[in-house]
Amino acid sequence: MKFDLDELIRENIKKLKPYSSARHEFKGEASVFLDANENGYGSPLPEAFNRYPDPLQWQLKFAITKIKGVPAENIFIGNGSDEVIDLAFRIFCEPKKDNVIICPPTYGMYEVSATINDVEIKKVNLTGDFQLNVEGILQAADSNTKLIFICSPNNPTGNNMHRADIEMLLNNFNGLVIIDEAYINFSAQKSFIQELIEYPNLLVMQTLSKAWGLASLRLGLAFASLPVIDLFNKIKPPYNINKASQNFALDALQQTGQVNKWINEIVVQRKLMAANLKSFSFVDKVYESDANFLLVKVNDAENIYNHLSAKGIIIRNRSKEINCESCLRITIGTQEENLKLIEALKNYE
Repeated sequence: MKFDLDELIRENIKKLKPYSSARHEFKGEASVFLDANENGYGSPLPEAFNRYPDPLQWQLKFAITKIKGVPAENIFIGNGSDEVIDLAFRIFCEPKKDNVIICPPTYGMYEVSATINDVEIKKVNLTGDFQLNVEGILQAADSNTKLIFICSPNNPTGNNMHRADIEMLLNNFNGLVIIDEAYINFSAQKSFIQELIEYPNLLVMQTLSKAWGLASLRLGLAFASLPVIDLFNKIKPPYNINKASQNFALDALQQTGQVNKWINEIVVQRKLMAANLKSFSFVDKVYESDANFLLVKVNDAENIYNHLSAKGIIIRNRSKEINCESCLRITIGTQEENLKLIEALKNYE
């Protein structure tokens, strides 16, 4: 396998001179800031939001380093994982020329972002047991295939991809392999972030939206080699993560004990939910899950969805996804929320 990052980057990105903000240009300590046209009198809010935030979020990255064990310079923070996905297309994929591979059923934003960026999508469906078709992926890849997206644990199916299959792709694909680990905290499988040194063509995405409960702050994480992270920093908006999000996330990252308790409780509730769902006659199958949700095959997905909606309980109908016919995706909530769902389904019978 020959991975050459320089060959992967779009020519216009190589030539791009990134925007240099006031906070990029000044390094050091100061007490008077007259460089960024800010309002020196402050803001109407209790906290001082009149100054621009750190464009590279170093304090937040240092806090993440303590938890993840990855050097701060190998971390990129995006405005949600969706920004990471979009930037990957803009860095590596020439519109109307290059292509990417996705493996349906999977997270929908890979395809949406490809379409927005006018990049061809090659679909290699997961196997019947929702695993990677490695041979099919390698056969589909050509000289213009720049990215492979792998969601593990996968959304909407909930399962991990076999580690050996991912390693096979990393060893035999010349482009960038992007592993989306949004749900890794709920899984017993270890993250691929510890493999960054071994694989220069690896980018791992994680998020603070799920296990950390910070969905509304929009904080997506990317871990990769320094040259790849430098490219993301080169083309991102200068202040893509606002100060409030940085501050709240810093506070949250000090609460690892509480987060671990929540994760353990969700795993327990996931097992109980699966057992309860299997008892209903209208449930054909509850798929094994490594995430904070269950994919459930039922005899009439639309009617069950509508029944729950009428009772104010919202789940996702995934029936239109490939190989997910008549399937519902149910998030594992609190014990009280889960019991309300089960009681509502008893009334359906």
